[in-house]
Amino acid sequence: MENNYAFIDSQNLNLGIKKLGWKIDYKKFRIYLKEKYHIDKAYCFIGFVALNQILYDNLQEAGFILNFKPTIPDSDGKIKGNVDADLVLKTILLKDEYDKALIISSDGDFYSLVQYLYEHKKLVAVMSPDIEHCSSLLKQTAKEKILFMNNLRKKLRYMG
Repeated sequence: MENNYAFIDSQNLNLGIKKLGWKIDYKKFRIYLKEKYHIDKAYCFIGFVALNQILYDNLQEAGFILNFKPTIPDSDGKIKGNVDADLVLKTILLKDEYDKALIISSDGDFYSLVQYLYEHKKLVAVMSPDIEHCSSLLKQTAKEKILFMNNLRKKLRYMG
């Protein structure tokens, strides 16, 4: 049995699914990752906002390992917590612990990480929330290992 890890850009996942008009059920999603891709550990990179404690509790109960990033307001007052560097660093630091990595994001900033994992046969896939908003750089770099969540609505939709 493979020992694979997922590295999730949570803001990108959340916003991508929201653009598609549905909410993800994180318990269903965690089971899906385990059953379909043999994901033993799923690291969720997320900006920390105290008001979101219920979300964090739900993610942890569903089996995600949270990696918090401090947040700051941008010039418009929107909360920003850029997790890209943290996700890349963790993926590389843990590379000897897992067989392959699943990267969950549509962000082209991850193309060099994806290229490295692909070339070293350490990439399960790149899972993008939305085919329309996925970076062309990611699509090119992940080649045949790019997946889209557009068709997972019935399987992973939160019904609460």
